[in-house]
Amino acid sequence: MIHCGVATRMHGIRSILLLLALLGSALAAAERPNILWLVTEDNTYTYNSAYGDPLARTPYFDRLAADGILYERCYSTSAVCAPTRASIITGMYAPSLGTHHMRSNVPLPSWLRYFPAYLRDAGYFTTNRAKTDYNAAVLPDTWDENGAEAHWRHRTPGQPFFTVFNFMASHESSLHKRLPLTTDPRKVNVPPYLPDTPEVRADIAQYYDRVSEADRQIGEVLAELEADGLADDTIVFYYSDHGGVLPRSKRYLYENGTHPPLVVRFPKKFQNLAPAVPGTRCTELVNLVDFAPTVLSLAGIKAPDYFQGRAFAGTARAPAPRFTYNFRDRMDERYDVSRAVTDGRWRYIRNYRPDLPNLQHLDYLWKMASMREWDRRHREGTLDAVQESYFRPKPVEQLFDCDADPDNVKNLAEDPAFREVLERFRVANRAHLLRIRDTGFMPEPFLRDLSGQGSPFDIGHDDKLYPIARILDVIDRLQLPASPLEADLEAALDDLVPAIRFWGVMAALRAPASAATLLAPRLQDPIGSVRIAAAFVTARNGDAKEAWPVFEAALGASQRDELRLEALNYLTNLPNRPASFRPLYEAALQSDAAPRGQNYVAAAAEYLLKL
Repeated sequence: MIHCGVATRMHGIRSILLLLALLGSALAAAERPNILWLVTEDNTYTYNSAYGDPLARTPYFDRLAADGILYERCYSTSAVCAPTRASIITGMYAPSLGTHHMRSNVPLPSWLRYFPAYLRDAGYFTTNRAKTDYNAAVLPDTWDENGAEAHWRHRTPGQPFFTVFNFMASHESSLHKRLPLTTDPRKVNVPPYLPDTPEVRADIAQYYDRVSEADRQIGEVLAELEADGLADDTIVFYYSDHGGVLPRSKRYLYENGTHPPLVVRFPKKFQNLAPAVPGTRCTELVNLVDFAPTVLSLAGIKAPDYFQGRAFAGTARAPAPRFTYNFRDRMDERYDVSRAVTDGRWRYIRNYRPDLPNLQHLDYLWKMASMREWDRRHREGTLDAVQESYFRPKPVEQLFDCDADPDNVKNLAEDPAFREVLERFRVANRAHLLRIRDTGFMPEPFLRDLSGQGSPFDIGHDDKLYPIARILDVIDRLQLPASPLEADLEAALDDLVPAIRFWGVMAALRAPASAATLLAPRLQDPIGSVRIAAAFVTARNGDAKEAWPVFEAALGASQRDELRLEALNYLTNLPNRPASFRPLYEAALQSDAAPRGQNYVAAAAEYLLKL
């Protein structure tokens, strides 16, 4: 095995000679590589046999790995599709743009272009078959072809191409119905956080089969590339949009939710653009936000300054970072706020809503037999302590040694022996949030109200409206101690910045009962998200009579959908909801504001009607 750093030095002379030969200009069109992306859905790296799992059957991935570079530490920005794809297509972490909530479809800054547009400017033919799911509109200058028939074969003869093929065979939906199994369920490994039952084993076995089917389909595209005589002219990426897909993987910031496979094959004529020789297993950190600058680097195109990733191959290759980052926000109909940092060994997760359990009921996830089985065992009280913990509130901080604990079940955050590691990652997390000006610390309805018809990016960069450094300081003072100081809580609740008032309200959940009186003014706060958060905490503290009118108003049909969804989320976590609210849930269930399968207000309302 060759480490990427050694290989980089081996290839440095070649890169310099290439740059001299080009006299600083971009590569001529005829000399530019074709670039092919083969993208599977919801695919954790370990289910591909080149990574060492004897049950995995992925011969085409393995062949690419043998001829290319296998990345052992590739991470997605998020653990779900649309926010991650928003990060890939823009070259920016989605929370910087406000595209971090699942299928939020927010406006983008007017200056932003999706990265394939720069390839088109340089003469590339760009195609996508067929999934976009960018959490925003498909910008008109992105693709020459975008749809089920898109193909490199439709380009002008000799024109270089950038082509994306997306494969759904391993998508979460492939486990919604039991299929005949090839993998033996008796041979699968059941992670310790899941109950070891026949239903769980069958889902794991079926997932192996679905990843294998995705690999077979990818083999068909590689055969087309060979048949067209283009394999020697094409750099091939094989990756997944994030990890998955079993319970507590997709949507969650653990290793198996954020660690997809990645292999890149460079043909012989373009080895000068590779960071290492064929057959290398590369251990440097790569994030999917790095893909945009890397593709432009391979094509000899200067990347725009707003990209937040780095080129890990090509003429503009940059050094690997010490850390890379992941985020979790609203997943379908359930709100949450978590951020993660990893260096490949240690994984740090900061849970900014520790009041919420990991496993909030989510309609799409519960279509999986293994998730329903896990939930059933929880309701029966037959889970062990590890398995049951995911239905309980989360710790504020988690720290895992992924080498010793690849399943991420032993939290070391409170172990004094790892205090230095914890603090190092805590600092890295804060620095990243400040660097990208993460907009996730404003409740979604408030962010959308502030943005109006504009981009949340602009709000995130307005330090008067969104003083992010001070917001993070306040959150730390309220959350990191065992209980917030009453003076800190009172100051937060009275702050002029609405986002700080919101986090003050949420901190009141952990405050002494004597602090409850400080919440009363927030029930009339001018910001809806602060009002309903105060109503939630007030009801949790036992004074529901004051809370119910606030919720009733928030559920009104004239309210923004995001505010109604927030209210429904809070009500789900409150006992003894008024029977008089049932017509409000029924009205929300009839909402047709979003396409089928994306009407999250209706999904949350339907669940409340079943409770």
